[in-house]
Amino acid sequence: MAKLSEHVSPFSPRWRHFKDRMATIAVTTGGAGVLIAILLIFFYLLYEILPLFSNASMEPRASVDSPFAEAPLHLAVEEQTELGFGVFADGSGRFFGLDSGELVLREELAPEFGAVTAVAPEGAEGRLFALAHASGNFSMHSHEYRLTYPGGERVVTPRLERHYPDLELNFGPVRVVELAVGETDEGLVVAALNQAGELRVHRVNRDENFITGAVSLTREELKVPAMGGTTAAIHIDEDLRWLFRLDSAGGFTVLNLRQRDSNGYLQLASQGQLFTGGGHLSTSAMLLGGISLLAASDRGELAQFFMVRDGEGGNYLQRIREFDTDGIVVSELVTEQRRKGFLALGRKGELQIYHTTAHRRLLSQDALPLGEGAAAISPRADALVYVDSNGGLRSWRIHNEHPDISWSALWDKVWYESYDEPEHVWQSSSADTDFEPKYSFAPLAFGTLKAAFYTMMIAAPLAICGAIYTAYFMAAPLRRKIKPLIELMEALPTVILGFLAGLWLAPLIEDKLTAVVTLMLALPLGVLLFAFLWSRLPIAIRSWVPEGWHAAVLIPVVILIGYLSFAANDTFELLLFDGDMRRWITTELGISFDQRNALVVGIAMGMAVIPTIFSIAEDAIFSVPKHLSYGSLALGATPWQTLVGVVIPTASPGIFSGLMIGLGRAVGETMIVLMATGNTPIMDVNIFEGMRTLSANIAVEVPEAEVNSTHYRVLFLAAFVLFMFTFAVNTIAELVRQRLRVKYGSL
Repeated sequence: MAKLSEHVSPFSPRWRHFKDRMATIAVTTGGAGVLIAILLIFFYLLYEILPLFSNASMEPRASVDSPFAEAPLHLAVEEQTELGFGVFADGSGRFFGLDSGELVLREELAPEFGAVTAVAPEGAEGRLFALAHASGNFSMHSHEYRLTYPGGERVVTPRLERHYPDLELNFGPVRVVELAVGETDEGLVVAALNQAGELRVHRVNRDENFITGAVSLTREELKVPAMGGTTAAIHIDEDLRWLFRLDSAGGFTVLNLRQRDSNGYLQLASQGQLFTGGGHLSTSAMLLGGISLLAASDRGELAQFFMVRDGEGGNYLQRIREFDTDGIVVSELVTEQRRKGFLALGRKGELQIYHTTAHRRLLSQDALPLGEGAAAISPRADALVYVDSNGGLRSWRIHNEHPDISWSALWDKVWYESYDEPEHVWQSSSADTDFEPKYSFAPLAFGTLKAAFYTMMIAAPLAICGAIYTAYFMAAPLRRKIKPLIELMEALPTVILGFLAGLWLAPLIEDKLTAVVTLMLALPLGVLLFAFLWSRLPIAIRSWVPEGWHAAVLIPVVILIGYLSFAANDTFELLLFDGDMRRWITTELGISFDQRNALVVGIAMGMAVIPTIFSIAEDAIFSVPKHLSYGSLALGATPWQTLVGVVIPTASPGIFSGLMIGLGRAVGETMIVLMATGNTPIMDVNIFEGMRTLSANIAVEVPEAEVNSTHYRVLFLAAFVLFMFTFAVNTIAELVRQRLRVKYGSL
């Protein structure tokens, strides 16, 4: 019986050993589970972001017989990649099936004008196109499609629609070989180049009667100045402001369609050479949106240009970026209809796919059956259709879902369209279909570090100094009340802090900015002054306050300084800042002021971070063995010398851990930053300006992002960057903590 009772006793060695083993297994299992969860998060983020950096690929579609005997002058593809459309020299427009090769519909395009000599699409993204006829007349049309689902199956019904049927516009008896057109709500501009090298430009103004709805068209011919060289290509921008004239020798001339010189001719805006290598023009095209010009030379040079403002109020054509072609001479440029990408077709059957903003070549393929003919890319950029000079029809599937992303687009300055210089910009979406997505992480990373910096500037001194005093100087009864009270602050939801910061603190700081600045300066000075005066009081008076209870005496001092600072706000503001400190900062110092700024974030996030740093640092200081401090005092050191020379070094690993955990909290904080800042992704160290952080950006934009889109995956990439940053900070913190523990562990 004695052996049995010893066996089941909870105090027996075997039972204690069993409990130790179970605890060890439980702790190990929990730790392993945490590591596995972190690894799963890591690999899931990788799974979502790796497609962003994959290259494009293509594969041939099933071969079909062609219904044509020649190449069209213009080729287009329908949205569903079921039908193709071509404009032919005989003046016909023909729809055909891409999978069957059968002719679906043929219609005559302005049959009264006869054959077609030149075709110009109105922008890369539209279905509208203009024709120059052999008679010298001009007409505009669009290819349209109607989707129906009889019996649950999709049926695409094509049709042709004519625009401006009453417009009488004739370019004369000489055959037109190049045509350019641009349209806005106010009308259109048409430029035509004939075989004689003569360039003629017409503006058609569109006026609508708001009462009757009747539309009237007025036409005027614009006078074009004499320009040297042989014109090879002409283009018009989307706003009908610039006419780009490119000559065969690689020169360019930009005419301002809105301004004229003293003789009534279109004003010359910019002139120069396109290519640095001295080559001749091979081909050119306007990128989606009609802002950027793409030009290729016969020496393998390929570059992007657009108009920028100079310092004197003028404009000039700026070379933005050059693309690596591996020496391939590009014969045709095919621009995408919904992205800033394009295909470059070489003279020997090469094909390359580029994206301009990302400055990235996504595919390079040789020996394709491409030569003289017409090429078109589908609206979704997932198919390439080609009709050669003999009418042969070929098509390929293209896989190129995320061309917008590259290292340079994420972190380097990028020269975006309509910007005067390269900049870091985050602007992920727009209502405009011609929008150029801007996915720069630099302002988001900067905003994250800025918010963390100002938070730690406020939180770290208060938390560390408070921890030192509470653990080392404060009386035990008072410590037992203060420590739980501060730790209780950590339970306050950050959404409440953000709400208070955005709706109460930010307007308060804006209205009482002088008082806030005064308080920040007066509070530490006032406390030091009170401490000095207290030390000069007679011992009999000072003895009224028990040792370790001096913090209680400071409470009325802090309240008094705060009251006086706010009470004197208007007086100080009138005397020092002419009655308006905010305006004085803006006008005199040149510093802009936003209501929701980094100061608000620093104070609000500081209140959230202080309890974390305080609790860890206070525990570390209080846990320093008493015999170390007693020994130091016994050897003649003062309490301050003991604190600085013994206590703080011994507790430094814990203090450092508290700071790093607080920094991690500040970096990853979402709701306070989301509600207390202007959420503007700018790069400005100004404490009175707002910012946007990585975490806040994810919270704002994930609900709006289309699943598996580039924007969606970029937000996951932002989460991955935040994850890696936190991991790196924690790793460095652990290494430093271990070194501190080894260095001071022998004390």
